[in-house]
Amino acid sequence: MISNHEIDYRIFGEEMQYVEVELDPNETAVAEPGAFMMMDDGIQMQTIFGDGSQQTGGILGKLFSAGKRLLTGENLFMTAFTNVGYGKKSVSFASPYPGKIIPLDLYHLGGRVICQKDAFLCAAKGVSVSIEFQRKLGTGLFGGEGFIMQKLEGDGMAFMHAGGHVLEKQLQPGELLKVDTGCLVGFTHGVDYDIQFVGGIRNTIFGGEGVFFATLRGPGKVWIQTLPVSRLAARILQYGTGPRKEEGSILGGLGNLLDGDGR
Repeated sequence: MISNHEIDYRIFGEEMQYVEVELDPNETAVAEPGAFMMMDDGIQMQTIFGDGSQQTGGILGKLFSAGKRLLTGENLFMTAFTNVGYGKKSVSFASPYPGKIIPLDLYHLGGRVICQKDAFLCAAKGVSVSIEFQRKLGTGLFGGEGFIMQKLEGDGMAFMHAGGHVLEKQLQPGELLKVDTGCLVGFTHGVDYDIQFVGGIRNTIFGGEGVFFATLRGPGKVWIQTLPVSRLAARILQYGTGPRKEEGSILGGLGNLLDGDGR
């Protein structure tokens, strides 16, 4: 098995963050297509098949490794950034929407973190990025948003991105936490997770929340976001294409006129 490259990093910004990864000569970082922001001269960018961690097993092994990424809705290819020059070089990756970048030292997190399918940003080469197969049929079929999960494995650094504010919670053995499926960013491999039906016809029709939520039982660490990207996108779509829902009918209509919306 290939060992993970040891990389140093710094995170900049508040609402729209980016991470600067420092690479020694011949060190490599991998990222999802579209995450790249900027890099020093002397860093070589290359498109690779899969995540770069599958070094043995021939073409069939590589095809299987990359094919699992299709099940999570991700690209078959990733981008590798290698320092081919002399001295330390830096490459930066930007968050795709307002939120926080979460650094994960997989060595100190038990070697595995399960995360939302769109949460992965970048990692040291050698970190495996694949699908997390669901042990329970209900979790896989009815998980809704986010429950086609990704699995990050290795002993190097990886970086997740989450929307809004991020809460990091340490669950004690047997401690149970119920979370909206969209607000769950990731958790360590020791956490037992499942999907639970909200129940009740009034909750389902009039509650305004999802029909299912995630149940997480410790021990382990859980990361929770306040603003799932799907929720943000739905609000923007509703605002841009439908009638405006204002707090007051009279002042709401006046507000539309004042901000230039004459509908």
